[in-house]
Amino acid sequence: MSDTATDAPFRPFETYLDEATALATLRAATAGADDGELFLERRRSEAIVLDDGRIKTASYDASEGFGLRAVRGEVAGYAHATEISEHALKRAAETARLAVGDGGGTLADAPKRSNIKLYSDADPMADATFAVKIDLLKEIDAYARSLDPRVVQVSATIAAGLQEVEILRPEGLRYSDVRPMARMNVSVIIEDKGRREQGGTGGGGRYGLASLMQPSHWQPLLKEALRIALVNLDAVAAPAGMMDVVLGPGWPGILLHEAIGHGLEGDFNRKKTSAFAGLMGEMIAAPGVTVLDDGTIPNRRGSISVDDEGTPSQKNTLIEDGRLVGYMQDRQNARLMGVAATGNGRRESYAHIPMPRMTNTYMLSGKDDPAGIVASLKDGIYAVGFGGGQVDITNGKFVFSCTEAYRVRNGVIGEAVKGATLIGDGATALKHIRAIGNDLALDPGIGNCGKAGQWVPVGVGQPTLLIGGLTVGGSQT
Repeated sequence: MSDTATDAPFRPFETYLDEATALATLRAATAGADDGELFLERRRSEAIVLDDGRIKTASYDASEGFGLRAVRGEVAGYAHATEISEHALKRAAETARLAVGDGGGTLADAPKRSNIKLYSDADPMADATFAVKIDLLKEIDAYARSLDPRVVQVSATIAAGLQEVEILRPEGLRYSDVRPMARMNVSVIIEDKGRREQGGTGGGGRYGLASLMQPSHWQPLLKEALRIALVNLDAVAAPAGMMDVVLGPGWPGILLHEAIGHGLEGDFNRKKTSAFAGLMGEMIAAPGVTVLDDGTIPNRRGSISVDDEGTPSQKNTLIEDGRLVGYMQDRQNARLMGVAATGNGRRESYAHIPMPRMTNTYMLSGKDDPAGIVASLKDGIYAVGFGGGQVDITNGKFVFSCTEAYRVRNGVIGEAVKGATLIGDGATALKHIRAIGNDLALDPGIGNCGKAGQWVPVGVGQPTLLIGGLTVGGSQT
């Protein structure tokens, strides 16, 4: 495990490749192309999972490789290999070159260089030995069981990793980034009178494991997981029907991410498959709604100093006071749409081609008092926790399940409800936002986003929101 995770820094042009030869090969592959790069990566990660008093899994993974891309118009040739060598690079160049054909393109300007560093380059796995991590997980298990005699099962995960990236451009410029990641998740199952309920939470970001391993961090996590489980233990069946919904701050921003964020990615709009295609400059949300995608927040899970094409991360305004003002762009889509890249060209690994992806997507605070927003709700749902969800990019329709929600009548928060789902479409929901709280919060650092089979870490956030006329799916009518 991480006892030996003290490898030397990733230096592919000193260890595997002659830089001049690699550059010549890349230039041959991209001659006549509009764009292209050589992306080299080394990634190491570990995860230790304790479940029901036993270590369920303990894994350590290490991989490295490269991807070479040549872009012409809407076509991209891409080849990758796990072997970083001159021979493998030349074969990849021959494959990627097929997308360029006879060429004729003009190579796009390289990304501007940046000295911004949003996180440490220290290996988070090296913060503690494997034995210490095991002992901590056992301590977490014992502490959780001591909180309440009804706790019958405890699960806890410690995960960390380090991604090291080098990007070589045909102009000869090099870009690098070292990206740490650490995360802790806990969940408990309680049983009372034959009924079982679960509660869970977690957090993390681009920093070391040391802070996550402190009792001041993980003890509150366990108390929160237990609180959620106890809330659900007394929950009644959720109602069903059209009603107003108040969303809590922070993690409920996942609804914003899915129902709206994906629809504002450049590729969907260039291809006119997004519900927001062709609406640039128009009012697509209620006044007061301002949505950003910001990859520049230090140490956040979704932040990146530079994206996977070498473009510096940016703070991009997508919706300003209800008006659509921007999309998230990688280099290819930005060029085809005649706009600037926004630092959103991301890929899961060297084996994947970059595409427009979110980083940390959130709505800015408004002026309304959160308690007053809830008090204004005559008959509806107050949703503060979310699980899984689905969205159709073409029409923005979404379905989200609530993990913690309450019935509200005449402004008074009542019983917890179980099995509630929120159903609607992003374009309509944006226009039906009636109140925006002054309590913007970001999620605790647990988000992952999937698109076209690729997964990347992201962040979400929002203030308390009142949305009118969502369909609530439940088991009561």
